Amino acid sequence: MIHVATAHFGTERWIDVQLSYLSRNITEPFHVWTSLQDVPGEHTHKFHRVVPSAGPHAGKLNLLAAEIAVDAARDDIVIFLDGDAFPVRDPMPTVRHGLENSVLVAIRRDENATDHQPHPSFCAVRVGDWQDLPGDWSPGHSWIGPGGAPTTDVGGNLLRILEITGKKWTPMLRSNRVNPHPLWFGVYDDVVYHHGAGFRWAIGRVDLKDGPAIGSLGRRLPVAGKLLRRLDASRTHRWKQETRAESERLGEEWFSRLSRDPEFYKALL
Repeated sequence: MIHVATAHFGTERWIDVQLSYLSRNITEPFHVWTSLQDVPGEHTHKFHRVVPSAGPHAGKLNLLAAEIAVDAARDDIVIFLDGDAFPVRDPMPTVRHGLENSVLVAIRRDENATDHQPHPSFCAVRVGDWQDLPGDWSPGHSWIGPGGAPTTDVGGNLLRILEITGKKWTPMLRSNRVNPHPLWFGVYDDVVYHHGAGFRWAIGRVDLKDGPAIGSLGRRLPVAGKLLRRLDASRTHRWKQETRAESERLGEEWFSRLSRDPEFYKALL
């Protein structure tokens, strides 16, 4: 049995889209388990189980995995899936091939500056292996970010657990030949689409890498101090607003495409 663990937050717009792509592309029996924090409407009947939860994304995924483990067999497969992600082709051949030689198959977003951890936009693992690791989606374990400072993100602790246990994992990498954005609207291993920022502010680490250097005016001209810090803050705020607006415009365009056409992803490959 396949157990899909997914979380939706604040909007119902991705629910029917995600479920339709799951039904269309997963050819083996599967159940969908979910968290629906602050999602309007009644959607319980659409899922195998809705698990009440709130707070950070990683905690919801850890809870869903624990709930699944109570019902599932150790050889069952749990697929962690972001609410704005779904398979566009049958992912199970890729998953089963990867699990022959490693404990876990997951998206790795090399394109997002310094990210190199398993990402829960898509991750497949046997239930027993997740328990044995033990799996944990929490951030915590850090690495050096694009600005030279330590950074962490969801999947950070999982990466460290894999490192210290010596367990191998199989990364799924971006397949795009066409990139409307360097991070969002990604297809991975030709089988999974991740829209990106479907539930949050549409600025990624890769955007920040190329953004204005915060505080650069004040560093060059420290005597002017307060005024230049204000100019820096205003410039940074304007850049973030413009970057967010463009990402959201593209997001609406691609959401319209994927809602109408199940083969929309071919335009990205």
